[in-house]
Formats: sequence, structure tokens, C-alpha cells
Amino acid sequence: MSAANLIFIAGPTAGGKSAAALSIAQKLDGEIVNADAMQVYEDLRILTARPSVADEAVVPHHLYGHLDGDTRCSAGMWAESAAKVIKKIAARGKLPVIVGGTGLYFRALTEGLSPIPDVPASMREEAISRRETLGAEAFRAEVVAIDPPMARLPQGDSQRLLRAWEVHRATGKPLSFFQAMPRKPMIDGVAKRVVIAPERERLYASCDRRAEAMLEQGAIDEIRALLDRQLDPSLPLMKALGVAELTAFIQDEWDREMTLSQLQQNTRRFAKRQLTWFRNQTRDWPQVKDSAAAIDLIL
Repeated sequence: MSAANLIFIAGPTAGGKSAAALSIAQKLDGEIVNADAMQVYEDLRILTARPSVADEAVVPHHLYGHLDGDTRCSAGMWAESAAKVIKKIAARGKLPVIVGGTGLYFRALTEGLSPIPDVPASMREEAISRRETLGAEAFRAEVVAIDPPMARLPQGDSQRLLRAWEVHRATGKPLSFFQAMPRKPMIDGVAKRVVIAPERERLYASCDRRAEAMLEQGAIDEIRALLDRQLDPSLPLMKALGVAELTAFIQDEWDREMTLSQLQQNTRRFAKRQLTWFRNQTRDWPQVKDSAAAIDLIL
């Protein structure tokens, strides 16, 4: 695909990405492709802030709610699906507009991922068990012993340490060996790219409003339905922002006021982490303060 046929819109939660994407897709005869790790799941439409049914009726939306919550979607899995969808959109003469807040998804699509062999799910369970047996500090030391470049990972980065351990266990080679191998982009190029990075105070106020709206719109009922499914707690969806907070409310550990306060605080923290990631990892992308500026830039 040529670089003139693609648009990327990235940024933190509650920053106005979806509104910008919808407006741009309408004006440029485009179709929207999701690049948010939680919005790929069918469950928790409200809590993950997926586009409304009304918005989805305006222009075609892809890769939203297409996976069951019991699925472990990786960046590689998403990138493969997105590349196929993008090619189909382009083949119809439409403009693919990729929007989301998961930076690794954008990177996987444009730069490719390390060619790491598939690791059986049982290896992750074994890795978790090993960490619990050894303790976090000793587990990190073990990982560093078998894969010295992982010394860059802090003890608290359990997911990456677990990943390094399970890859070595499954393949006999360190994760860093695969990470050093050449990567192949899933697509050829990007036409226009933009990061919507609102001023901190304005973004935090938007996060607070979003958290409050989620409670009013039925997010608690979504969590009740999710808990009824009794899914594996280690699944990505079970770690979505808001699941732990609303579970605490449902289990009478917190009252509504405390729940809202914690949800707002954690939403702000999540948005801050996203801002930091995009600031550090997409330095060559133009940054704007709001959706209106993003629309102006793209158009």
C-alpha cells in the first residue's frame, strides 16, 4: 500500500480520537479500524469506550468487539488482522483510518514484531507458578541469568519478565535472541499521522467525566455479566481499566463514591502513561491538542 492511502490517529484515552476519526472518515470517504487493545473484545462496550452503535452506522468500523473475552489477543494477532482489513478497505477505494491508544499495535503494524515462535499457553501458567514459588526478586534474577539483556526490566514489569522466561523455556533460546532478528512491517507506509495530546489539566477533566458517564450508562451491569462468566483472571480483558474498581463495588468492598474516585484516578494515571509512551515512542508524529486540530491537520 502506498504511503498516500493511510491515516493513523493515536493518543490517550478520553482525548478525542474517536470523534476525530469519525469526522475524517466521513469527509474523506474512509473506514475506521480499531487500534485499541481492549476495544477488540465483545464484552464491556461501555467500560472500554467503544464507539456507539449510532457512530458505527455513520461509517464502517472494523475490529471493534470482534473477539470473545476469553481470547488472548496479542499485538501480532491484531496487526495481522488489521493488515488484512486495511488491504480490503483500500481495494474498495476507501481510506483506512486507524485509530486507538495502544501504541504497540501501531508499532506492530508499521515496523513488524520480532519473529518469536508460538509458545503454548501452558508455559505462561508454568512461568506464573515459578514466579510465585521463587518470589518476584529471585524470579527476575533467574530471568536475567538466562537472558542478560532483560536486566533492563525492573522487578515490577512482571509481564515482560514472564514473557522472557516462557520463551526461553519453550524454545531454549533467550527472548533477546528473537528480538534482535529483522522485523518486517505489515504495511508499506503511512500517509498522515497524528497524536492527539491534550493539555494535562484538560485531559484529566475529560477522564473524570468519562468515568462518571460510564457508571451512569451501565458499566456496572457489564461487569456483573463479565463476572458471571468466571473467566480466567489472567486474560487481558480481565485486566481492563475499570474491571477491578467496579468488581470491588459489586462485592461491597467500596461504595459508589469510592468506586468513582478510584476509577477516575486510575483513568487519569492510564492516560498519563499513554501520553508518556507516545511522547517517547512517536517523536516524529505531529502532535496536536485536540480533535479539531487533528481534523484540520489531516484534512
